[in-house]
Amino acid sequence: MRLEVSVGKRLGAFALDAAFASDGGVTALFGRSGSGKTSVLNAIAGLLRPERGRIALDGEPMFDAAAGVNIAAHRRRIGYVFQEGRLLPHLTVRQNLLFGRRFVRGPGAVALDKVTELLGLAALLERRPHDLSGGEKQRVAIGRALLADPRLLLMDEPLAALDAPRKSEILYYIERLRDEVNVPIVYVSHSLDEVVRLADTIVVMSEGRALDSGPVDETMGRMELRPYLGRFEGGAVIEARVGEQDLEMGLARLDFPGGALYAPDVDALIGERVRVRIRARDVSLATVRPQAISMLNILPGTVSAFGEEAGASVDVQINLAGTILLARVTRKSVTALGLAPGRPVYALIKAVAIDRHSVGWV
Repeated sequence: MRLEVSVGKRLGAFALDAAFASDGGVTALFGRSGSGKTSVLNAIAGLLRPERGRIALDGEPMFDAAAGVNIAAHRRRIGYVFQEGRLLPHLTVRQNLLFGRRFVRGPGAVALDKVTELLGLAALLERRPHDLSGGEKQRVAIGRALLADPRLLLMDEPLAALDAPRKSEILYYIERLRDEVNVPIVYVSHSLDEVVRLADTIVVMSEGRALDSGPVDETMGRMELRPYLGRFEGGAVIEARVGEQDLEMGLARLDFPGGALYAPDVDALIGERVRVRIRARDVSLATVRPQAISMLNILPGTVSAFGEEAGASVDVQINLAGTILLARVTRKSVTALGLAPGRPVYALIKAVAIDRHSVGWV
């Protein structure tokens, strides 16, 4: 399903002017707080009416300012999962789930049994919201949205109010939802870990604008977007395939066109595709291949570009046989190593820097 969004609206001193398109799967709206992510979500849902622009699903306009089209929110068949579950406190989990069915004509595409199995809710059906943990409430909220038979599911930072263990729990269920239910998702987040793990497409937002959009692995490697992806957490994303699992050592070999990466505790089978985020700060550079060091990942490549930001450090873009990697090093190191576009280098990455939060399944 193709989603096309082009919206403009002034909200006090804030100007929203964002446009992007995506083709199914999970589309992540990524940016700092106040960048306009939730405003875009509300416009798609019909909760915010833009002053100009167009929103369409598979060519069918839900909003078109020029044509005078503005489909009411309850007629758009869009599910919305908020930061808090917003469950009805006087109803049981079963009743909250079935509340979504009130808006469906016909049997709906997903049955209650399928939703309870998919989200692990069978043991919770007779409980009330006050007896649920934060993670359980979010799973119920997701199930309720699915049972409303949506054409599109919107998720506004559904992990923001949860602690780390509950975040991991919900991420697992959202992955199942992505892989087993044919409903496209627009997912708002300011966490790159979540984006890399879940999304097919990323839309980078800042100050009300969509700066760029595209596949996660390509977009994360663009130098011009580096300031908006996080100075300390940003980096590149590499799509790889599990080539080997050394169970004795707890290491997986992840093969990609530019070489191979070793990473610990990768819970995937040989042959499965994974996506790996490598932070620029975790990459060191050498002009000769080092010997007798503890780093397992030594990848030959070529310097292709430098970042333009001022300061003591600089981002260096490395081409690994067509795969882009980013390294953040000091300007002193750039000078000492004589780094310049076209210079052959070795990228050094500690295996332990690729933790389980940095690996997602494609």
